[in-house]
Amino acid sequence: MNPKTDWFFDKDTKWQSEYRMLRNLVLDCGLIEELKWGVPCYTFQESNIVLIHGFKDYYALLFHKGALLQDANGILTQQTANVQSARQIRFSDSMEIEKLALTIKSYIYEAIEVEKLGLKVDFKKTMEFDIPEEFQARLHEKAELHAAFENLTPGRQRGYLLYFSQAKHAKTRASRIEKCIPNILMGKGLNDK
Repeated sequence: MNPKTDWFFDKDTKWQSEYRMLRNLVLDCGLIEELKWGVPCYTFQESNIVLIHGFKDYYALLFHKGALLQDANGILTQQTANVQSARQIRFSDSMEIEKLALTIKSYIYEAIEVEKLGLKVDFKKTMEFDIPEEFQARLHEKAELHAAFENLTPGRQRGYLLYFSQAKHAKTRASRIEKCIPNILMGKGLNDK
């Protein structure tokens, strides 16, 4: 147990006892407990394996490379259509943890094997994502913007493309694009300060 994560398990939340159950289960698999992204994250040889997090209606054990797991029991969930690697086992009460304890451990051990074998998720390339026509037009109009966008990391590029594409109306997409152009030109990602 890592004392840096104790606050997460000690805070008064809807899922407090369930978080503790998951913690014990994961630590029993020999992983190292760390604090990452404000939640307990469990690693094997410095590689992220799983983390514990909660939401309004459920709490979950998130497998960082869950897309590579066999999921023989069909219990892994993809958070959103845009999540390429991570998968969750979602819970809504402690009975589910008790019922699935051995299965959860088998998934954790499988995730450790994925790391040992050095397996990687085959991510979609940035250009495989839809590029909104409003943004495509701005890239064609402004060579400096096109060059700056090409110089961004693939993750930053995808972040912008997903953000622009989520807008349902052309006017909203255009507005988002205009607001983001200065950050793109400075080499910053969508949420960089």
